[in-house]
Amino acid sequence: MNNLQQPERPITPALLVGVDFGLPFFDAELEELGLLAQTAGLTPVARVTCKRKAPDAALFIGSGKADEIKQLATQLGVQEVLFDQSLSPAQQRNLERHLELPVNDRTLLILQIFAQRARSHEGKLQVELARLQYLSTRLVRRWSHLERQSGGIGMRGGPGESQIELDRRMIADSIKRIKERLVKVKRQRQTQRRQRERRDAFNISLVGYTNAGKSTLFNALVKARVYAADQLFATLDTTTRQLYLGELGRVISLSDTVGFIRDLPHGLVDAFQATLQEAVDADLLLHVVDFSSPNHLEQMAEVQRVLSEIGAGDIPQILVFNKLDQVEPMLRPHVVQDTYDLAGLPTPRIFLSSQTGDGVPALRQMLVDTIQAPVAAPVLLPDFHASHEDDPDFGTMAEK
Repeated sequence: MNNLQQPERPITPALLVGVDFGLPFFDAELEELGLLAQTAGLTPVARVTCKRKAPDAALFIGSGKADEIKQLATQLGVQEVLFDQSLSPAQQRNLERHLELPVNDRTLLILQIFAQRARSHEGKLQVELARLQYLSTRLVRRWSHLERQSGGIGMRGGPGESQIELDRRMIADSIKRIKERLVKVKRQRQTQRRQRERRDAFNISLVGYTNAGKSTLFNALVKARVYAADQLFATLDTTTRQLYLGELGRVISLSDTVGFIRDLPHGLVDAFQATLQEAVDADLLLHVVDFSSPNHLEQMAEVQRVLSEIGAGDIPQILVFNKLDQVEPMLRPHVVQDTYDLAGLPTPRIFLSSQTGDGVPALRQMLVDTIQAPVAAPVLLPDFHASHEDDPDFGTMAEK
């Protein structure tokens, strides 16, 4: 009898496609798209990349590459094709007809993950709003029945009104209702923040790229049990807890927020404005960075960009270079606290591991020192494009 455990058969095999248009930070290995696919419950079985000067208006990748992908998908039994970039409704429709397979883009993948993970009433409302806004531009996708005319006695809509027009109107009405409900939720949050302000509370928000370890650090600081896992978007809903700092003899408010990601859909930025408001209203941001990621500089730049977009770019920060336990020993810094040069402005930085707890007490002391003597506000969008050889993180700190 064979005791070897047979691997599980992929439920939904997916083919990943990325196009290099010569822009910075192209993920040639499609690693992040693969993680997004796995988080959404898909199984990547192949990756295809190509270079183009500009997207093809009809098929995004051109007919030749589309034929190649169709042949590969048939050989591998692929059930879905995922693109690392956003597709227009027409491109998505044309690709589905050409490939004879469902085609989705990065935007919809993120929306699906958010829909699976949202737990709070506010989070569900925000995800539904973003989903409807995305769906409203894609009603002509594969649904030929939406082109039929409706109207007459006993029918919804006026005479001659097509089904697609009726569905668009229904979606518009739903978007309007959800926005009104989100306004009420936002007012409730403002009331809660005013109560904290009356108590002279100092508010700190954890921000950072998705899967940087924010929730694990949050749990380590406040002894909470917020869900944390080694996956993208493990936490979507903002959680606020009280953190007691004995050295100050006072309590501060600490909030764990949703993680950012490259090419975050603008609809999600708008829809999650109420949740991200915790970061906007914070007195201090703990910018958590996955130090073990080879792309951590680019991820820092993306977080800075999103912070600027939501109006939180000028709030003082402490850089928390996390996951030190996952970094090769020769690449670990010899000094665990220093300052990081953000476009000429020194910003406090600390290296730690929220998983093992190494460095967490030192971070608590940094918070005490910061509240007593606030740090300066960072300069927006620093130049994170320097090579790793020039970065003081990578084995050069011993010579300082």
